[in-house]
Amino acid sequence: MTRALVALCLALATVGTAAAGGAKSPDQKFTFTNTAMGTVVTVFVWTDDAAKAQKGADDVFAEMKRLDGVMTTWTDTSEVSQVNLAAGVKPVVVSDETYAVIARALDVSKRSKGIFDITVGAFKGLWKFDQDMDYTLPDPADVKKRLANIGWKHLKLDPKAKSVFLDKKGMSITLGGIAKGYAVDKCVEILHKAGFVDFMVQAGGDMYVAGKKDADPWVVGIRDPRGPDGSMFALAPIEDHSFSTSGDYERGFVNPKDGIRYHHILDPRTGFPAHASRSVTVRAKDAFTADAWSKVLFILGWKQSLALIQREKLTDFEVVWVDDQNKVHMTKDIEKVLKVVKQPTPGP
Repeated sequence: MTRALVALCLALATVGTAAAGGAKSPDQKFTFTNTAMGTVVTVFVWTDDAAKAQKGADDVFAEMKRLDGVMTTWTDTSEVSQVNLAAGVKPVVVSDETYAVIARALDVSKRSKGIFDITVGAFKGLWKFDQDMDYTLPDPADVKKRLANIGWKHLKLDPKAKSVFLDKKGMSITLGGIAKGYAVDKCVEILHKAGFVDFMVQAGGDMYVAGKKDADPWVVGIRDPRGPDGSMFALAPIEDHSFSTSGDYERGFVNPKDGIRYHHILDPRTGFPAHASRSVTVRAKDAFTADAWSKVLFILGWKQSLALIQREKLTDFEVVWVDDQNKVHMTKDIEKVLKVVKQPTPGP
């Protein structure tokens, strides 16, 4: 009996095949898809119990939608929106999980010296790369004005009260660069508690792979940033790890007037899309870590990122970059297992 998986998304693809076996094994693949947090969420489960697989997927989708409702900025009723509405006025008490995500974001901000900054939420409505994307560019003067409302040090947390306070009016936070990773980890917990061993949870570019294919780990492919959808330039084994890819191809466009690619990963120092990388893939023990740090490493580019990794002693993840010149770079540990099957496709 053979089982195979080919799961393609905007950021990466995974491929696996199990060997034939004589004994009966729970190797039927069930695939479930839904949407949450502004992206496609897919659950792959290997089991011999269809009803249990459906229940597990339903629980994952419910959890994703619940967390979306708490942490989105697209509704005024979310906890994050309440923090933004109270900017410069008063602290807002939030749930333990929202507090934990914001606290983790601030830790990454501190360690990256502000390269990761959730106060880039102040650019919402100016740069349009989400549901509002209309392929227009903002006036540089307007970008400069919004920069005055960027700064993670203005975000104050009270651990006793579990409150969050933006101490300056006009500021706004977004958890778009970290919340999906947190949500994926929560969904992994749900599936583990339900008794699943071999499964995958994918939310856009954030993925967690649990278990093996028989005695061997699954193999993931990293998407070619300029290649067609589903094309991969490298493969690496993965078992009980997360992969998170941040790429300039996910939500953006090439402006026909100047030939420059504009995308959703903004450099908080300039207010404009970062251009040191085309994609960054992080392999980590958890999706929370991979999601947050992939943005930092994308903005900095491979040379400055390696210096940061050394300075902060960041040993809990591995990285693969495709830089602005379309060249591949990687950290030493992942270099041992990553197989580059072709050079990334050139293009703007």
